[in-house]
Amino acid sequence: MLKKLLLSGAFAIPFFFSAQENSTSESKISIMPSVGYAWRLAKMPEGITRETRDYIKGLKSGVDVSISAYYHLKGNGAVGLKYSTYFASSDGRIAVQGSNGQVVSGFVSTKDNITFVGPAYMFSNFKDDTKHKLFYDIALGVITYTTKTGTVKGTGSNLGLEANFGYQYAITDHVFIGPKVGLTGGTLSKMKYNGTTVEFGEEEREGLTRLSLSAAATFRF
Repeated sequence: MLKKLLLSGAFAIPFFFSAQENSTSESKISIMPSVGYAWRLAKMPEGITRETRDYIKGLKSGVDVSISAYYHLKGNGAVGLKYSTYFASSDGRIAVQGSNGQVVSGFVSTKDNITFVGPAYMFSNFKDDTKHKLFYDIALGVITYTTKTGTVKGTGSNLGLEANFGYQYAITDHVFIGPKVGLTGGTLSKMKYNGTTVEFGEEEREGLTRLSLSAAATFRF
């Protein structure tokens, strides 16, 4: 009886490992959240006071959060959807020149939010038999900027682009973690402030491009 059980076990073990390998290779869905820090790349305006410069500096860096979902195709490609958001805030005293030419200063508090959402394509070695995973992705979608200072709220949207490159270490066959570098780009030529549309000149456009460094995870199903 014992010999029969041992023979049966020896016969079944290769099929068991084969089933595990097939299960791993058949993972079709990847969910990829990340959180990190980002820096907006738009240039500072010229001719501003030190207080205004310090205030703007506070809005040029902030928290970057994203999540992507991909369906893996044959080979190393995958298609899916990407969402990312950027948060920054700043308090400070700024000075502006009024219509009569007089300079007026005051204390302000601003909260900024930049979101991106769009279809994405990813290329990776997630299916390869290695602990060291590499990927890059690119997405084209809508980038939206929301800024609020006191009772004044400004919003604007345009076509945006996002690209990421990352390295991850496979903790298990279904969980990877590692760093990711990303670039999100977009520019606004007009915005609405409390419902009123304001057109920007060539040199006044709102640059939304940012560089991010994040910790990212991948969960495969």
